[in-house]
Amino acid sequence: MISISHKAKQFLIVVAKLLIVGGAFYFIYNQLANNDKLDWQKFILLFKKNQSVSGILFLLLLSVLNRFFEILKWQNLVSYIQKISVPEASKQVLAALTAGIFTPNGVGEYAGKALFFEKSNTKKIIFLNLICNGIQMILTISIGIFGLLYFNANFNIITSKTVIILFGIFILLFGILFFSKKINVKGYSIEKLIHKINEIPKAIHQKNIFLGICRYLVFSHQYYFLFLAFDVDLPYFTMMSAITAVYFSASSLPTFQFLDFAVKGSVAVYFFGILGVNEWIVIFISTLMWFLNVVLPVCIGTYYVLNFKTKTAL
Repeated sequence: MISISHKAKQFLIVVAKLLIVGGAFYFIYNQLANNDKLDWQKFILLFKKNQSVSGILFLLLLSVLNRFFEILKWQNLVSYIQKISVPEASKQVLAALTAGIFTPNGVGEYAGKALFFEKSNTKKIIFLNLICNGIQMILTISIGIFGLLYFNANFNIITSKTVIILFGIFILLFGILFFSKKINVKGYSIEKLIHKINEIPKAIHQKNIFLGICRYLVFSHQYYFLFLAFDVDLPYFTMMSAITAVYFSASSLPTFQFLDFAVKGSVAVYFFGILGVNEWIVIFISTLMWFLNVVLPVCIGTYYVLNFKTKTAL
């Protein structure tokens, strides 16, 4: 094997840090500066009309809570391996978010978090991160299905027959997964996965679910309050059903973190278009959600990336 000197390793680490940070800011700038669907003049006029310091602070507080619940989720799950403080969990979550911003479905987050632990724990950390993201996905899908059904009951997007067919397909797929849980693929099976999940104490799982629900309520209602700020006056349950349907639909599409607002925005345009909301308002709100919940945390995360010191040899 080719031996790399200590100085060369340090140089490669610095280059990797700069590439991650530079790439993150480039993608953020590119999406904000070159999106022809964003009419900044309309936004500025509406902002001046409805500007409120308390309203801005409230929305920022929701962004902090959104990420804070994610940090608590990670601190809770990683306690299965070792206890870490909230500041340490914050550092790991925000740095990993920055590393994963331009990877498909935030895959870079898995590697980012693993680098904060000993190499022997890499597989465990990746598995815990899978559970951390998995429970949020399950909650998004579960709540989204009810929201979509409520929305469909009021606006008839698809027929009752189609709904029954879709549920039939869902039940069929669930049955196939259940009866094939013992089938091994390269040493892995659903049964083994369930066994590994059950090894984690129930108290950790219960807290993880609770924090996941809290986080979902925060970011979905932040979406709701932004619509109110843009003078969109619709019944609460109608608005929330559309929001949950948007998150459900968008979660099934593979995407990059830096394109997250574009995917959610396009889905949101469809649902809120049915409700008669102007397209530019929907796109702006989706962009603001992305800015508040991805861009701002990534800006903080760059500090942790630049000050990162690996625990494993490269």
